[in-house]
Amino acid sequence: MKYKAALLLLLLLFFHGFSVKAIQRFPRPEFETAYSQPETLLPQARAEVMEVVDVVVLALSLSLVSWLVLKKRSRKGVFWMSLFSLAYFGFYREGCVCSIGSIQNIALALFDRNYILPLTAVVFFILPLVFALFFGRTFCAGVCPFGALQDMVSFYPQKTGPKLNGLLGMVPYLYLGFAILYAATGTDFIICRYDPFVGIFRMNASFGMFLFGGLLLITGIFLARPYCRFLCPYGVLLNWASRLSHRHLTITADECIRCRLCEDSCPYDAIDLPLTDKSPETRSSRIRKMAWIVVLIPALTFLGAGTGFLLHTTFAGVNNKVILAKQLATPANQQIKPEPFSVTAFRTSGKSVESVNLEAREVIRRFKTGALALGGFIGLVFGLVIARRMTGRWHDDYLPDKGHCFSCARCIDYCPVKTKLPKNTP
Repeated sequence: MKYKAALLLLLLLFFHGFSVKAIQRFPRPEFETAYSQPETLLPQARAEVMEVVDVVVLALSLSLVSWLVLKKRSRKGVFWMSLFSLAYFGFYREGCVCSIGSIQNIALALFDRNYILPLTAVVFFILPLVFALFFGRTFCAGVCPFGALQDMVSFYPQKTGPKLNGLLGMVPYLYLGFAILYAATGTDFIICRYDPFVGIFRMNASFGMFLFGGLLLITGIFLARPYCRFLCPYGVLLNWASRLSHRHLTITADECIRCRLCEDSCPYDAIDLPLTDKSPETRSSRIRKMAWIVVLIPALTFLGAGTGFLLHTTFAGVNNKVILAKQLATPANQQIKPEPFSVTAFRTSGKSVESVNLEAREVIRRFKTGALALGGFIGLVFGLVIARRMTGRWHDDYLPDKGHCFSCARCIDYCPVKTKLPKNTP
């Protein structure tokens, strides 16, 4: 544990204040006044050649980690790769472009024809999902800098139990739904706005975001990878893809001998313990369960969709166009003093109030559809989670949960069976 802290401290000291030097992709605006553009404190847009380098490094890192997990079965190798990813994608590349934030780029491109989708964002979005589909969540294991940063502080991880895991595990679905809704309506990129670690990588976050990231890292000492498990929206997509993975990490290289040494090795509660059907269900009991599931899933889906539809104006209330329309509709004697900047900018733009109202109504209309879909999605997820708990998956081995397993290879070190025996071995 001590070497983790030392390595993390060295990384923070080495990369403090280090910024990427690159050409500016879009020219600065030319002002007719004597105003001079101040030097930005944020890293400027990176050169296209460096974006290609990022994609190549991502592909090579995913390939190497997948090999370390599935063939080499080396926890030490995965650890050193995660350290490299933290240094490169985290502190050197300052957490951007990231696969997590690319969700918003994809959503906006699907619903706004005028938005030009960067090719880098497409690759960073798709490539980890493709690897998850074939090899499990090897992106989480040693490529994602957010996961690596949390992994470095995970000194005394404690078990949380299936009930708490199930409850907190719903938060990423909510986060994913709202991120897509606000990106698709052109409202905001909330994943980037409330990113807890990019500000740490760049050493320029607001006090609130530094506090949020710091609290997550402190929590991560006792609750392993809290952001990855209970917040990350991209983890939802990786979860789905990994469940279909052709090859996935296995705890043992050969048949499980049920020695129980790996039972408490996973700090993420991602090992399915053996379950034996000592008292088989009756046929009538199984029919009742299936009937409940058939009724429950559609009911929760429709309930969620209706709730989302009723709340669509509330969700739309944070959109800048909707806010401006409300500000302009406020009587003069009730308006905020001094006048908001958005109102001042409107008065100098030459636009009519009616045009602003039309834009706001269009935004609300889009939120009506989006909130309906969001509510239905959340209701469907609730229904599927309940259905999965009602229908147990019986097995007599210690198996990683394909969806929740981060493929970190911790459990491998606890298994005494290190190699696969030949088939003819007695």
